[in-house]
Amino acid sequence: MRRLNRKKTLNLMKELDAFPKVPESYIETSASGGTVSLIAFTTMAFLTIMEFTVYQDTWMKYEYEVDKDFTSKLRINIDITVAMKCQYIGADVLDLAETMVASADGLVYEPVIFELSPLQKEWQRMLHVIQSRLQEEHSLQDVIFKSAFKSASTALPPREDHSLQPPDACRIYGHLYVNKVAGNFHITVGKAIPHPRGHAHLAALVSHESYNFSHRIDHLSFGELIPGIINPLDGTEKIASDHNQMFQYFITVVPTKLHTSKISAETHQFSVTERERVINHAAGSHGVSGIFMKYDISSLMVTVTEEHMPFWQFLVRLCGIVGGIFSTTGILHGIGRFIVEIVCCRFKLGSSKSTSVTHQDGHLNNHVPLTTDDTMH
Repeated sequence: MRRLNRKKTLNLMKELDAFPKVPESYIETSASGGTVSLIAFTTMAFLTIMEFTVYQDTWMKYEYEVDKDFTSKLRINIDITVAMKCQYIGADVLDLAETMVASADGLVYEPVIFELSPLQKEWQRMLHVIQSRLQEEHSLQDVIFKSAFKSASTALPPREDHSLQPPDACRIYGHLYVNKVAGNFHITVGKAIPHPRGHAHLAALVSHESYNFSHRIDHLSFGELIPGIINPLDGTEKIASDHNQMFQYFITVVPTKLHTSKISAETHQFSVTERERVINHAAGSHGVSGIFMKYDISSLMVTVTEEHMPFWQFLVRLCGIVGGIFSTTGILHGIGRFIVEIVCCRFKLGSSKSTSVTHQDGHLNNHVPLTTDDTMH
């Protein structure tokens, strides 16, 4: 009884077979079929390699939402060199809440030489090339996000010539923590002192002839410091044409969460608009000589996530490639054979007509003469 049920089950499974086997004696091979098969296998191999390359690649996905975090502090990373001696200038931050953050809280003043060494000039030239390419090709920003923490540091390399020239500039570098509201980071003449109505700088003791706010921004970023990320103002150099010159940078800071296969960090991107003018009160151009960076915080937050093709999707696309090429080449091969057979049949029909016997009156005789008994003997 069990053998009978097993036999019925096997017969039922054979009837459900969607891939019936054809005996080898019924299979007819041809040179054209082999050629088409070779082309199909070559195409499948090429497309499979290309699909595997796509599977290994990643892309960046951008999502936008309202930033609800207004209580945390904003970190400002600064590395600026000003062509004045350190005792003549001061840097601080004043925000809309009338809160002053002095430079002593996290910034370092270092006397340096303003003129760059040959190696540093090459670094600055390469940074300018990257900045110009970033403005033309916005997709390069995705490459920079992916290479964060993997690429070399973008910081200015140290001098290699060990020049004996006395320092004529001041490098201000470090970081500050400020309120997450709009503010103004500025470098101007004199050290900053607290004031009941804000703050003031002791500029009266500095000679007007020593004013020179030519500067170089080696690095300026907001949020967590991520090596390998190039910011819009990195490598910027401005040369003052007058003692009383004001340089202004209007910055819009966008909170950004970065999630890649290598890192997960909370940082900030920013866009900037530059302006510079000479202070001339007689001509109506009022203000204070110095470098002013007015920043504002965007209410939107950007989440940048590195996406990868799922493995199941890769398998589905791979099966589609193999099945599609088999079906397409089979159809094209069948159409080609059909056309060849039609052409060959017409050619044989024309050749058979040309070999027929022609009578003297011009009529064709296609009849074969009958054989008589006399001719048989």
